[in-house]
Amino acid sequence: MKNINLLSFLVLICITSCLDLKKEEKKVKKYVEEPHSFSKPNEAVVTHLNLDIDVDFDSKQIKGSATYNITNNEASEIILDTKFLEIHSVLADGKKVEFSFGDFNKQLGKALKIPITTNTKTVTVNYNTTSKTEALQWLSPQQTADKTDPFLFTQGQAILTRTWIPIQDSPQVRVTYNATVKVPSSLMAVMSAENPKTKTADGVYNFKMKQAISPYLIALSVGNIEYKAVSKRTGIYAEKSVLDKAHEEFSDMEKMVSAAENLYGDYDWEQFDVIVLPPSFPFGGMENPRLTFATPTVIAGDKSLTSLIAHELAHSWSGNLVTNATWDDFWLNEGFTVYFELRIMEALYGKDRANMLALIGRQDLEDELEGFKDAPNDTKLKLDLKGRNPDDGMNSIAYDKGYLFLRTLEETVGREKFDVFLKNYFKTHAFSTMTTEKFIAYLNTNLLEKNKIEFNTKEWIYKPGVPKNQAIITSDKFSSVEKILSEFIAKNKIEAVLTKDWTTQEWVHFVRNFPKEITVEQLTIIDNTFNLTNSTNSYIAMVWFEKAITHNYRGNNVDTTIEAFLTSVGRRWYVSTIFKAYKDSNKVTEGLAIYKKSRANYHSVTANTIDGMLGYEE
Repeated sequence: MKNINLLSFLVLICITSCLDLKKEEKKVKKYVEEPHSFSKPNEAVVTHLNLDIDVDFDSKQIKGSATYNITNNEASEIILDTKFLEIHSVLADGKKVEFSFGDFNKQLGKALKIPITTNTKTVTVNYNTTSKTEALQWLSPQQTADKTDPFLFTQGQAILTRTWIPIQDSPQVRVTYNATVKVPSSLMAVMSAENPKTKTADGVYNFKMKQAISPYLIALSVGNIEYKAVSKRTGIYAEKSVLDKAHEEFSDMEKMVSAAENLYGDYDWEQFDVIVLPPSFPFGGMENPRLTFATPTVIAGDKSLTSLIAHELAHSWSGNLVTNATWDDFWLNEGFTVYFELRIMEALYGKDRANMLALIGRQDLEDELEGFKDAPNDTKLKLDLKGRNPDDGMNSIAYDKGYLFLRTLEETVGREKFDVFLKNYFKTHAFSTMTTEKFIAYLNTNLLEKNKIEFNTKEWIYKPGVPKNQAIITSDKFSSVEKILSEFIAKNKIEAVLTKDWTTQEWVHFVRNFPKEITVEQLTIIDNTFNLTNSTNSYIAMVWFEKAITHNYRGNNVDTTIEAFLTSVGRRWYVSTIFKAYKDSNKVTEGLAIYKKSRANYHSVTANTIDGMLGYEE
């Protein structure tokens, strides 16, 4: 009898211990601390989103509900990020519950706190957006290419998805989603999901994203658009007047996908489409899975700016497949993507083209380093953005210093070994998030130690500036451009025949390298010879306008042309470059006069940047 009791006691201890172990295992932290989200995913986390919304162009509101499948780690509440949303009611497993808000933060919005039990499986939030919602831009027909219908697009990166969907708005919280979207019957809705190819009769669209993605990649666009396939898995959405031009410009999309797969493994998103948005879109492109959002400013007529498409495609691996866990780790998205982009460009168009692109990036990096000379910590790859807008880290440091680090690694270990490493990196960490520290450990184990190579990784990542051991990038074509420019400065003469075969990159290099002492007379000769003021290539126009402002060139009606450009184009890089030229040239009053006319055409991402730059207040 005593033996039986002893045995029962031991069994009880074993069961209790096992339960405790399971409890502890359940509480293991999967997510790192996130300074840009109120959510506490280690306690309760969203795994799937069901969105049911109406897009109301009359009220300029999105209205509807978001239902979440959740995993609860024994928490009594789940926290969602919100900003400038009206929350009408909240349900847990279909039953109405009382919700509450945290304090409002200018950058982050406020926490939506929803009571749950250990058995809660779903939560539903009924809400609508407001006029302050920063992710959305509502465009009038006049602001579109065809000028017949209104248009809407979202921009979620970095932390703006919370302004149109209540969500755990951290890149490390990956979710699948379904959506039902109701729009006017004359318009088509598309998302970063499985998309329609034609309009529905009733304006109701159903979407499915079966791969788990970070919230900043949930995207919606609504407009009078059409679709034209490039290949079975690639194609273009655009307004009718833009569609054929875009289709021709991006006709190498399938070749790009194949080149990318040959480098680093299968494309895991089935479809790679591009939607060309109205010109107010604030970025060159946004890598929303299955549907890249792109600016029309890359349609140059000669495919010279299509490296942007290669860049957004590369994000299908670096960014969408393996995602920075926090915005402090943003370089993991962009440095890898620039490296991958240039490898795609080299595979399709040759080493000369890739090196010219890399050298322009190196010049951008040098300018950024100079701009941060009073804030050297911002030139580190791994950032500390706590208390700041993560947009502050979205600059050439992440992109071009990140690229230079990886290219230096490649040249140190050899391309063949580096390619094997990268391919395995993407495969091993597919559909997961990555911290800088985790990457360093993986790099050491799987590349450096394995090949007995010493490399100053931590200096590259955690120290300001650029280390001395860096890849040296050269271009014979750029050397030729510099020679022609030097001869012009010496003789005040230039023959158009010398530049007839120049690419966009050569023109940009030419203009960017004007000496400080270049005269208005010399700028007049250049403009009279090449008509750069009226260039139809937006990139060339942007760098020319910058020089015209800083060197006080006023010929060829350039002031009017600059104002027209700033009023019609909302791409933040272009706009901020030109307004910065006004500021640096002590012409803020001129810049502000134009900005007051153009600001209404800009997305909040662009407007916020220029507001700060020019000290503008509404």
